[in-house]
Amino acid sequence: MKKIYYILLALFPIVGNAQTTEKQPWIEKGWSINANIGPTIFLGDVSQLKPLETKLGYGIQIGKELSPYLDARVQLLNGKLAGTKEKYNGGGLANQYFNANFFDYSLNLKLDLLTLTKGEADRKYSLYTYGGVGFVDFTSKQYNLLTDAVENSVGYNANGDKTRATTEIMFPLGIGVGYNVTEQLNIGLDYSKRFALTDKVDATKGKTNDIYDYLSLGLTYKFGGPKDTDADGVANKVDNCPDVAGLLQFNGCPDTDGDGIKDSDDACPNEKGIATLQGCPDTDGDGIKDSEDKCPTVKGIAAFQGCPDTDGDGVEDSKDDCKNEKGLAEFNGCPDTDGDGVKDSDDKCPTVKGLPVFKGCPDTDGDGIGDNEDKCPSVAGIVANKGCPEVKAEVKKVFSQALVGIQFESGKDVILKSSNTILDKVVTVMKENPSFNLDINGHTDNSGDPQKNLQLSQKRADAVKLYLMNKGIDAARLKATGYGDTQPIADNKTKEGKAKNRRVEFKVVF
Repeated sequence: MKKIYYILLALFPIVGNAQTTEKQPWIEKGWSINANIGPTIFLGDVSQLKPLETKLGYGIQIGKELSPYLDARVQLLNGKLAGTKEKYNGGGLANQYFNANFFDYSLNLKLDLLTLTKGEADRKYSLYTYGGVGFVDFTSKQYNLLTDAVENSVGYNANGDKTRATTEIMFPLGIGVGYNVTEQLNIGLDYSKRFALTDKVDATKGKTNDIYDYLSLGLTYKFGGPKDTDADGVANKVDNCPDVAGLLQFNGCPDTDGDGIKDSDDACPNEKGIATLQGCPDTDGDGIKDSEDKCPTVKGIAAFQGCPDTDGDGVEDSKDDCKNEKGLAEFNGCPDTDGDGVKDSDDKCPTVKGLPVFKGCPDTDGDGIGDNEDKCPSVAGIVANKGCPEVKAEVKKVFSQALVGIQFESGKDVILKSSNTILDKVVTVMKENPSFNLDINGHTDNSGDPQKNLQLSQKRADAVKLYLMNKGIDAARLKATGYGDTQPIADNKTKEGKAKNRRVEFKVVF
């Protein structure tokens, strides 16, 4: 492995001395790789021409163009060798055969004969020769042809176990022809003789060193393609800017800032931009190029020379006190949601159209009290009642009379007929005052079971509600609740007190 390393290392000084002044990456300057396969033929002590014995070999080559007609190549070849010597014809050898495994590696110089003799041209065919120096590692066994017994070996111990391959110097010399399928792909036929400085390849010691041949069919890939002075991947013959590195999409012309617009069409060739602005940048993406944008890093609109109006209210953010809320110019961009002329931040009722005098709140009933402070916003009232209407004295009198005027059969929820007069007065009050709603609250004294008292008070309140409904009062205006003996207004220890506590109260609500 160290020898392979040294051979590869030897290639690079040669390559370094062959660099041209063209500014191209090293992989683009004539490097190539080749894969090949074919028969091997041994020519040595244990061999004969008839019949000719062949084995299989295969290898790779890494090449570097040094000039139009000269390449340096590292070749690696792996394969098998075999030979047979049946009859004695001098040298004292007969009835022998051998098998060997080998791996050779060499550094070669390849000479293109057509280019050397006829100059550079766009040819489909090539003719070349090459030579070099390297090493061959091998193990080998020589057998008796009649008994198949091992007589000699290289790389094996006395027990026939493989130990270590032998390494010897080897000189390859070859010739070949090639056909260029494309500018980068070549198929070729190659023949080489490989002269080993040893006579042990066939495990037989003779008078001359061993030789083996390799005839191969190979496929070569050439990196870099045709001449490209500026190393931009576009061949000079189709490069509109052959001396300046560029892009294939622009026929070899540059796009310095990489924005997809070639420099000749780019108004800002050193700044990455967009096509709609002739290659100039629009950092914030608002359609206004940075050189004309007063706010180049914040997306804006043309009306404000690229500065933003975040809420889209027509007021530039720099002059907008409410830049995240759509508003009006008269309020410095702040909103007036209900459109009452009072901006939302000063409007106590921002979603309901109102009056400035009530800080933006309405006065629905027109009583001069804003709805936000009016407990009866839909019924005109007075300040003393916080916007609710005044309950007239005669109405209060009717409800006061009802406290003692509504009577029931003892322990029942049946209204006595004597109570109809006062109940009819209540009906009249409700009809004359359609804004009134009425709470009907039933109460008892503390005689008997509290739970039953609660139930009785509820039934009596319901009975009064039913009476009023039967007289034409909408049930939606009436609410009946029984409180039992929980809210006495007199002492339940006396007969008089108990009588007062048994009552039905009316309360006007709005």
